[in-house]
Amino acid sequence: MNARKALLAIVVTFGGAGVHADSVRIKDLGKLQGWRENALVGTGIVTGLAGTGDSPSNRATRQSLANVLSQFNLTLAPEQIQSRNVAVVMVSAALPAFSREGDTLDVTVASAGDARSLLGGSLLLTSLKAANGKIYALAQGPLSVGGYRYDANGNVVQKNHPTVGSIPGGATVEVGVNAEVAAQGERGRQNITFVLSEPDYTTANRIASAINSQVVSGIAQARDASGIEIAVPESQRDQLVMFLARVEGVTVEPDRRAKVVINERTGTVVSGGDVRISPVAISHGDIKISIANQNTASQPMNIWHGGSGVRTAIVTNTRIDVNEQNSAGSGSGFVTGNSTVSDLVQSLSRLRTNTRDIISILRAVKAAGALHAELVVQ
Repeated sequence: MNARKALLAIVVTFGGAGVHADSVRIKDLGKLQGWRENALVGTGIVTGLAGTGDSPSNRATRQSLANVLSQFNLTLAPEQIQSRNVAVVMVSAALPAFSREGDTLDVTVASAGDARSLLGGSLLLTSLKAANGKIYALAQGPLSVGGYRYDANGNVVQKNHPTVGSIPGGATVEVGVNAEVAAQGERGRQNITFVLSEPDYTTANRIASAINSQVVSGIAQARDASGIEIAVPESQRDQLVMFLARVEGVTVEPDRRAKVVINERTGTVVSGGDVRISPVAISHGDIKISIANQNTASQPMNIWHGGSGVRTAIVTNTRIDVNEQNSAGSGSGFVTGNSTVSDLVQSLSRLRTNTRDIISILRAVKAAGALHAELVVQ
């Protein structure tokens, strides 16, 4: 493949016809119900900016800085604060399940005012709250900004997005959280629910059967396409962590739904190697249409003799050229039965068909009802 073809697109196929998925652990297919992250957010002040902070007309910045200074016995009216070295920001983080006091979190800091850049700034102590209004973490520290912006006399030099930064490990958990994965069921039974990331009835049924055969018989039952209810044996209730480790280690062969993913912006096609195509005839030609306009001036003959009402006229000549090239990437073909998308893409690649045309062909095959897979266009 030459450099031009390499820049056009990438075509990826996995597997081949009749290839089954390998067995995987069920912990790679989903998670236990109750295992979730919690969003934290807060508002704070970034200081130490080199004149790239919020403008003095930003009342929120002046009021916030006045509130901070008042905590150190410095009483100033907001109108008396004139500084471009500070900026009001929104601070966000994610609190994982089973977080304990003293754990650190990564923090994202984004400008909430009209600051030009947060480069070189440092976040003052900021409390991060959850949706219930309680404080769970405190954030503070110097920002890491992957960009910059400098302007002078109307000239601007900017790289990336300098009004958003991060503080790796910049927040400390003050109140821990404990995810409740076990629930009380009927007759005092203790149940846990395993939730699939991609709901599928076949996979859910296979997981329930695998747990019953590899852990304890009769404890798992698929309730729907995404949830498998597991009853914790009475002898394992005091050793729940050990029991859950055994459940997570159960291996199963997941069922896979046929999909073909197309990204038209990058020209990428990703497909399972065993996606079937029914017998279909494909004809694809390279037709080029060129429309050219040529404007000429028509000059009258008697303009120098004072002719009345004589003026120059503009004449437009239009030429339309239609050219159908019989290039290596054009032509027709017939896809026989028991063929896959992998076979079709490989055949088109041997004909030096670019990926843009491959995408058009796959969409046409899907419209004809011959592509037995879900076509996802991004």
